[in-house]
Amino acid sequence: MDYATLLQILDTTVRFATPLLLACLAGLYSERAGIFDIGLEGKMLMAGMSAGAVAALTGSVWLGLIAAIAGSLLFSIVHGLASITFRGNQLISGVALNFVASGATVLVAQSLFRQGGRTPPLSGAARFNPIELPFAEAARAIPGIGPFYTEVVSGHSILVYAALAAVPLTWWALYRTRFGLRLRAVGENPESVDTAGVSVVRLRYTAVMITGALCGMAGAYMATGLQAGFGKEMTAGRGYIALAALIFAKWRPWYALGATMLFGFFQALALRPDVIKGTIGIDIPVPALDALPYILTVIVLAGFVGRAIPPRAGGIPYVKER
Repeated sequence: MDYATLLQILDTTVRFATPLLLACLAGLYSERAGIFDIGLEGKMLMAGMSAGAVAALTGSVWLGLIAAIAGSLLFSIVHGLASITFRGNQLISGVALNFVASGATVLVAQSLFRQGGRTPPLSGAARFNPIELPFAEAARAIPGIGPFYTEVVSGHSILVYAALAAVPLTWWALYRTRFGLRLRAVGENPESVDTAGVSVVRLRYTAVMITGALCGMAGAYMATGLQAGFGKEMTAGRGYIALAALIFAKWRPWYALGATMLFGFFQALALRPDVIKGTIGIDIPVPALDALPYILTVIVLAGFVGRAIPPRAGGIPYVKER
């Protein structure tokens, strides 16, 4: 594999890893606060449909992004009511949202556009277009690092850079602020937070809302950045892969970046069977390559990457003692 091919694969890796990274960080906030969220998939799906539909109707990708976040937040509120207010089973609530999103998104898209549950192809101002960073073309002539900057670092949409910026921001928020300290404490020992006079319910709802916003960005990127419109089941299990990456990362922001890039790399590699054949000399069927990210997900969930200890209060509804 030559250097140019490697850069192409790394560029694709970043694109594929972006929705996984946003969803993984979304799950991190929620689960750090003690709320397990299997519904990341459904939130991303609803956000993708909302973004694609609004962008197609208005011609504005920014209105599509707002609609995506609003649609995802609506699901987050439902999940919060079921899990926090009514103290229901968090896993069942998340799975139910996934089923609702799977049917509702196709139904709404079909009723609006009559294209088999898809939105019309997006173009121009209805999509997040690539951004060329300063000196990208001039840096191409620099050996080694220049093509890497031009091909891999530059040329992505604004949501890609927002996702990358969210990693240090999440680390700072969780480990360097009072809010982060309280949020982590809620996921470990909500009784102590309540004793200190801090509302456990408010903190958990805040975490759930942040989760919704990040899932909204992930879905919007898939519909208006990675692809040119919404299609049926376009998330293709990425919400579950993001959960596996979160476990792989052991609920830490920087590890989440590495885990999602690894999953994204496997997805990018699946598109280049010629590279694999040229590297190992074996012609692997394309369906087997497409299954690589999901095989890695199973390996992670089976515990082959070391023991991952979730927040102690995760999945347990908090009942305030009187």
